Amino acid sequence: MSLLARAAAIVGAFDDRDPVLSLAELSRRTGLPKSSVHRIVAELVALRVLERQDAGPSGEGYRLGMWLFERGELVPAHRTLSEAALPIMEDLREVTRQRIHLAVLEGVDVVYVEILGSSGADVASRTGGRFPAHATGVGKAILAYSPAATVRARIDAGLPRLTPRTITTPGGLTRELRKIRSVGMAMDLEESHVGVSCVAAPVFGADRKVRAGLSVTGPTKAVDPGTLGPAVRTAAFTLSRVLRESGL
Repeated sequence: MSLLARAAAIVGAFDDRDPVLSLAELSRRTGLPKSSVHRIVAELVALRVLERQDAGPSGEGYRLGMWLFERGELVPAHRTLSEAALPIMEDLREVTRQRIHLAVLEGVDVVYVEILGSSGADVASRTGGRFPAHATGVGKAILAYSPAATVRARIDAGLPRLTPRTITTPGGLTRELRKIRSVGMAMDLEESHVGVSCVAAPVFGADRKVRAGLSVTGPTKAVDPGTLGPAVRTAAFTLSRVLRESGL
């Protein structure tokens, strides 16, 4: 591995569940020798890509630094998508009084690029966070309109169970995606979080290809597909039109 590839592996080792990692854990997750990890981490700290953080009983640890956040805010594709989406998301939040997600597919996971509002429930989603696409409403909405190779990549990567209701079989996912295409929207019925559900719809770019997923999320008892479905589909259609007219 090149030095750049090793540095990228170290940065990629962090996730939502473990935002602070020790050198030993970074070595284990990347498969790199601890001496190499120590040297590269020291350089990444000097560049503000990583920051030192007390890891508790395990001693000193590291977390992602502000430099990455600052650079991430400059990524043009997501920033442009967010800028186009925010007024529509604000209207959707005002109408539904629920939490609004905008996510894109990156590899086989969804990455949340904008989140507005509170769901009134314990939801772990955050801007910049990622979830397996098969276990979320926005992810399934995107997969339903993605090439077969994209769906196959998610299946080949595994369909981990996040809750007792997560779809975990290729056949089950295939049937679910077929259903989504027939109705134009996706449901997450406590598949990513127990007690939380959502209604999602696909967003298309100027090239007519699926670009993102837009969802309304809340406590299961407050998520009525008959009411929220038309609202999120209308919002997704409006955003698709804005992207098409803007050539995005």
